[in-house]
Amino acid sequence: MLKLSCVVSFVLLSFGGVPLTAAPIGNKYLPGTGRFWHITDLHLDPSYHLAPDPTKVCFSSKGTPVKDAGVFGDFLCDSPYRLIESAFAHMAPLTWPQDFIIWTGDSPPHVPVGELSTDMVIHVIGNMTQTIRQHFPNLTVYPALGNHDYWPQDQLPTSTNDIYKAVAEFWKPWLQPNALLTLSQGGFYSQLVKSGLRIISLNTILYYGPNKVTENMTDPAGQFEWLEKTLENSSRSQEKVYIIAHVPVGYLPFVRNIPAMREIHNERLVAIFRKYSYVIAGHFYGHTHRDSIMVLLDKQGKPVNSLFVSPAVTPIKSFWEPYSNNPGFRVYLYNAKDYSLLDIWQYYLNLTEANEKQRSDWRLEYIMTKAFGLSDLQPQSLHQLGLSFLLPQTEAFNAYFSHYVVSYNTSITCEGDCKVNQVCAVLHLDQPSYSRCVKEAESWQ
Repeated sequence: MLKLSCVVSFVLLSFGGVPLTAAPIGNKYLPGTGRFWHITDLHLDPSYHLAPDPTKVCFSSKGTPVKDAGVFGDFLCDSPYRLIESAFAHMAPLTWPQDFIIWTGDSPPHVPVGELSTDMVIHVIGNMTQTIRQHFPNLTVYPALGNHDYWPQDQLPTSTNDIYKAVAEFWKPWLQPNALLTLSQGGFYSQLVKSGLRIISLNTILYYGPNKVTENMTDPAGQFEWLEKTLENSSRSQEKVYIIAHVPVGYLPFVRNIPAMREIHNERLVAIFRKYSYVIAGHFYGHTHRDSIMVLLDKQGKPVNSLFVSPAVTPIKSFWEPYSNNPGFRVYLYNAKDYSLLDIWQYYLNLTEANEKQRSDWRLEYIMTKAFGLSDLQPQSLHQLGLSFLLPQTEAFNAYFSHYVVSYNTSITCEGDCKVNQVCAVLHLDQPSYSRCVKEAESWQ
């Protein structure tokens, strides 16, 4: 087998873009609003090519035959460079000078450990950084590290290492010295976006179950202590905060009783977020590759924070998974006075159609307030939406699940245990309340 290392340099350095048609632009800014964009889980596979042998199309299929491969990728593979560049080429004309971008991690592909190395991971992250800067030269980007942004994957350490130092160098054009210092030391940082708004980029891979480096640590890299101090300082300075990270808090919506991170760390993070919910104006994550929401409730059951998981650019799924996602990116609208979330415009690419036409027509998939009849994306609004999912027959939940898979296949339904997993993950982030939700599910199925 041709090693991935033999392919990376040529593809990353020599592959050029193609002219692409911009997606719908939409309306002008409403007075008193701002916008920011969210990209996540690019997962570049430099080995992707249209090979005669379907088992050799991409290393990320791990030998599974890829029989429907097209120029923009396949659902059994990670992203070809052409797919990623098409996303940015469509997104760029939609951006405005006052926008910013959050980028929540995972640039390298899903391939066996032996196919990568520290140098190759650094190379891929560097290439994706350069590609983003080329398409958005005048926008500030706030990145977060993902579990694949390290070698071996998932094993992000608690102190300075070659990858933390490399990304701190790559991201110098976007981040200030204080942010670069903690990034190089622990993979996390905070930075003031503008007067009154701060971004906190967490390294939640420190709490991720497969990370053996941190499995017996109560506060890996001292990030919990740092987070509380940072939120306390923001409170005193009357700042609002956006939390960004790769692995989200809460429970995975596609399985039962499994938090996205270790339970002990999830419970502590939820406690911190509850304590400072009046400071936090929104949470933004990646990792699952799907489109989902969560609502943080305080201990009395009052909704206090809105959380969003953005779908991936990569379309990959395993051979045995019943569904995947079409590639996507999104823009958030916020209130410029208090930074509360007003709306989401979600864009996507119908991958099957794009390959058939050999043209990438990125489209607006939905506007969240219009899709669900919401006035805004405040915690109370999302909580009411989540409660509506409890009804036995609800068009709202069917639309939500279609968005969850980014319009992958409208014939796929989510009922019974599938719906319980989804709805309990939306409404409950801590173990006690999530467990109660699952037990009470029989009464609303």
